[in-house]
Amino acid sequence: MAEKVLLKELLFNKKKVEKIAGEIQYVYPLFKKNEFIRDIIEKSPELELKARISWIAECLKKYLPRDYKSAVYILVKALPSPNNPDLSDNDFGDFIYAPYAEYVAKNGCNKEYLKFSLQTLREMTTRFSSEDAIRYFINAFPKETLKELLKWSKDAHYHVRRLCSEGTRPKLPWSQKINIQITVPLPILDNLFSDKARFVTRSVANHINDISKIDHELAIDTLTKWRKSEKQKQTEMDYIVRHALRTLVKNGNHKALKLLGISYGVDVSILNFKLPENVKMNTALEFSLMIHTEEDAHIIADYILYFQNKSGKLNTKKVFKLKKFSLVKGENITLIKRHMLREQMTTRKLFCGKHELEIQINGKSLGKKTFLIVPNLIF
Repeated sequence: MAEKVLLKELLFNKKKVEKIAGEIQYVYPLFKKNEFIRDIIEKSPELELKARISWIAECLKKYLPRDYKSAVYILVKALPSPNNPDLSDNDFGDFIYAPYAEYVAKNGCNKEYLKFSLQTLREMTTRFSSEDAIRYFINAFPKETLKELLKWSKDAHYHVRRLCSEGTRPKLPWSQKINIQITVPLPILDNLFSDKARFVTRSVANHINDISKIDHELAIDTLTKWRKSEKQKQTEMDYIVRHALRTLVKNGNHKALKLLGISYGVDVSILNFKLPENVKMNTALEFSLMIHTEEDAHIIADYILYFQNKSGKLNTKKVFKLKKFSLVKGENITLIKRHMLREQMTTRKLFCGKHELEIQINGKSLGKKTFLIVPNLIF
């Protein structure tokens, strides 16, 4: 079995650091390339992904000119060509340029350099997203920054347009909280939901999904307004609605289901719901069930796992997608699912003991069973 490589090692390794050091030295011959590389690599093993970004930004400050504008001119000049503006998705750029935007946020987020720094982030985001860095400016200079983002929401480059949505998300992962009301960026999203680039519309949908966790009525009303406007082609609008409502659907929100054309009160039942009494840790829980309907129905089937904590209490749960399909009156469908129960999960640690599995159909609970996770003893 191939050895698993950590994400931080893929994105921020010696080869990547040598790459940017060479690019900077090419446009700034006084740059102490070898010392820069040495400082970063010596400390990197003890740092996680975000900390590596911050450390590289600190090293940039150490080895670039002390004058902020002079240093930024060098960084911008050293950048590669912008990501292809003719593409529409999956062109994230290279993570190794994330420290450049952090350098701007940490050193140029002040009144003196505000306009210059914002324009620099606009330039940098066409190589790799400045979504985290722009949040420093939103918090420090909300009026000026949001005015600029509204203008950028009509920019020719789709990476710039995406930044306007991604950078203003209420719950952007791995980023600081922004101190603005969730309604403030809506004019920006009004410009972006009809975008032709999936890279942009996915961000818009994620933004609305964030809003739905705070104010589900606002999320549903916004999507309803956009759909009625017919500014976006139907297939893409359907995608935005589905992706934006995924959390509300998992939570069984009736209005969200209705917007997706799913009826909450359909006459659906589950039969032969089976799962083992005991499941060994670090193996798969396999369960099966039959779904039966007494009327034509569009179905969204989810399953919910209730996890035990170290004290033995079932205090957390997580909803997982099972299947989306349609049935005609009197029809049955059998579903079989395997769910891996790894002791060390990305977001939690599993403990042996009692757990629960619940089946949710169109937002309604139709059955719950208990199972035990037991030690996987290897002799």
